[in-house]
Amino acid sequence: MSFKNIEIFDGFLSIHEHDFVLNYCLEASYTYGEWDRPETPPTGMVHEIDETSEIYELFESRTEDLVLGPKVHHHYQVTDFKLNRMYINCFAPTECQYFHTDGQNGVTFLYYTQDTWDIDIGGETQFVVDDEINGIIPILNRMVMFDDNILHRATTFRSRHRFTLAIKYGL
Repeated sequence: MSFKNIEIFDGFLSIHEHDFVLNYCLEASYTYGEWDRPETPPTGMVHEIDETSEIYELFESRTEDLVLGPKVHHHYQVTDFKLNRMYINCFAPTECQYFHTDGQNGVTFLYYTQDTWDIDIGGETQFVVDDEINGIIPILNRMVMFDDNILHRATTFRSRHRFTLAIKYGL
């Protein structure tokens, strides 16, 4: 499924791989704050994923073909992109994040790690597309790929922490 430079990949990992990622998120150490924009205060907690970790290698191998394929992205050959950063966002219930972009000439991936979801708990990623807010629901084992210049923000769950793995490619 896709719309306006946003693609959704359901069933992105095997169940075993997904369980491994979920446990990693639950056991990782986090530091306070990620700045959405320089003028806003930090929100949430973040865990930087080390390039030598099994998680890093798993997601690099699964995303590089999606990014480094024969497509042309904006005015650049996608093959010029490199993996710049991989980390986990952790947001506490009812935290309020800010709309932001991740860059100007790249691609961001978001992987949703939670094991269950229903419409009343929230947690969607909101994108501003054509002056409308579109939400992608954070269902089990879903990966979202989008142009890093699309305005977006996370929303939190009503009563539990929200973990999202972020992978960022750019020039």
